[in-house]
Amino acid sequence: MQKSTNSDTSVDTLNSTRQGTGAVQMRIKNANSHHDRLSQSKSMILTDVGKVIEPISRHRRNHSQHVLKDVIPPLEQLMVEKEGYLQKAKIADGGKKLRKNWSTSWIVLSSRKIEFYKESKQQALANMKTGHKPESVDLCGAHIEWAKEKSSRKNVFQITTVSGNEFLLQSDIDFIILDWFHAIKNAIDRLPKDTSGSSRNLELFKIQRSSSTELLSHYDNDIKEQKPEHRKSLMFRLHHSASDTSDKNRVKSRLKKFITRRPSLKTLQEKGLIKDQIFGSHLHTVCERENSTVPRFVKQCIEAVEKRGLDVDGIYRVSGNLATIQKLRFIVNQEEKLNLDDSQWEDIHVVTGALKMFFRELPEPLFPYSFFERFVEAIKKQDYNTRIETIKSLVQKLPPPNRDTMKILFGHLTKIVAKASKNLMSTQSLGIVFGPTLLRAEGEMGNMAVHMVYQNQIAELMLSEYNKIFGSEED
Repeated sequence: MQKSTNSDTSVDTLNSTRQGTGAVQMRIKNANSHHDRLSQSKSMILTDVGKVIEPISRHRRNHSQHVLKDVIPPLEQLMVEKEGYLQKAKIADGGKKLRKNWSTSWIVLSSRKIEFYKESKQQALANMKTGHKPESVDLCGAHIEWAKEKSSRKNVFQITTVSGNEFLLQSDIDFIILDWFHAIKNAIDRLPKDTSGSSRNLELFKIQRSSSTELLSHYDNDIKEQKPEHRKSLMFRLHHSASDTSDKNRVKSRLKKFITRRPSLKTLQEKGLIKDQIFGSHLHTVCERENSTVPRFVKQCIEAVEKRGLDVDGIYRVSGNLATIQKLRFIVNQEEKLNLDDSQWEDIHVVTGALKMFFRELPEPLFPYSFFERFVEAIKKQDYNTRIETIKSLVQKLPPPNRDTMKILFGHLTKIVAKASKNLMSTQSLGIVFGPTLLRAEGEMGNMAVHMVYQNQIAELMLSEYNKIFGSEED
């Protein structure tokens, strides 16, 4: 009789247990709110007292419940403080710099960390594969600051973790990014300041990133001399003194002082540290410096060509090696002793190329801008003799450096034309080469094609009628 009573009692207990389990499962199934489902699921899975024993089953429903259990994080991380879309870029991983690549992310801020999803958290959890976790940032010991210099975008702030990871977050809407900044900063401030040496690691990481060697060596010696109990306060001071911002401000300050204190160009020229240039200087400036009316370099080039280049095919038309021409240009600008008979200048086209470059780089051409229209009007005159007389009159009105240099140059070019049977350079050919180089409108105003025709014609006339325009005397 007693056995029968015990059996009935066991049956009743088992039935009540099954009914309780079924009731809990029905509550989970019929729960409407997400919060109810989380609290009920947690009461089944995490509670130690009165824990429901889940039978091992191969049924799909039971399997899905096991998967759900793995996805649900601990309670303290379920407290979502803020979530929404922001632009995110990871620029460092463990201290190693990464290429900045912006992407839109669904940001979820909890009390201790930030999680990044490609879409909203509910959709991400539903589509997430088993065992896969979203990218997250541990806020314990992290540092947050505005980072205007890290991106051309507006409203950018940076989060740096103790492990050396760096993230940029951004939004074009001002109040949204401000709200996020203060929310994350408040979350960081609520967390312990020194968990497993995280603050110390963060400061050391910032020192490692600093570009100032002097700053590092100074504090390295201080750290060695300090007692262990004082190092923590020293690390806190390094947070402010070794940061990137202060380091950049220091560099800017020194650079500004250097610029304001640097000597003037005239002082450097007087001390011989900067020498006056030949190429690119005004013709009258070069002549005044050399106390002459014709630049020395022009005379040297003309002498070299007349000595060994009058018979060369295509003289002044064929281009020389540009690298060698630039080397010659550099030597002339440095006022080094120039010997055009040296073997390195044996190619006469290098000498002619340098001479053409000298005239081409004059800030104002050999025919001054103020005379351009008058020379064009002169070449347009119908009467040939009137044309010559007008041009002769204009040449005599030119400043002495322009007039004398022009006379020597065109006198030299007449010798080239005299050898046209060998060098194949006619008056027309030399007019095409030198017309645009010696004569051009200021700012290339007007029709360039028409101007080029007149430029060539003026150069040709001055070559063909050299004696009438400049006189029969030669220097």
